Amino acid sequence: MKGPQVMKGYWNRQDVNGQVLRDGWFHTGDMAVWLENGNIRLVDRKKDMILVSGFNVFPSEIEEVCAMNPKVLEVCAIGVKSGSSGERVKVFVVKKDPSLTEKELIEHCQKFLTRYKVPKIVEFVERMPKTNVGKILRRRLREIEAEKQKKGGDRV
Repeated sequence: MKGPQVMKGYWNRQDVNGQVLRDGWFHTGDMAVWLENGNIRLVDRKKDMILVSGFNVFPSEIEEVCAMNPKVLEVCAIGVKSGSSGERVKVFVVKKDPSLTEKELIEHCQKFLTRYKVPKIVEFVERMPKTNVGKILRRRLREIEAEKQKKGGDRV
């Protein structure tokens, strides 16, 4: 984006400014699609994209499908390293119904998603890390996952 309303830069973050501010343009990292009516719909953030065997996977698409299951209260999808395919899809899920199982959720996803988008790992959590306004902190979930990987968890 470009215009007088766009910031001149992040405070004391010259390292980041060079990445997002170029030639007067602010590169937001938002991924969007053009709709037939000429409008634009934001679908995700580039930095959140999951790369599975060379295919781009939007976490929001996986989250929408998981959330269609009435036993799911909250869900967040991330990519985790996989030796064979680059990344695998992992979802963190807060249950609405305690009877929800990993198998049940994966079978639900298989009905609506292509094979490479179906979560390979489901982790049930009591609560999601959130911002002050209630937005799920995907970054924090990635950090937690990276700590697990260092300790040798969830390897394939």
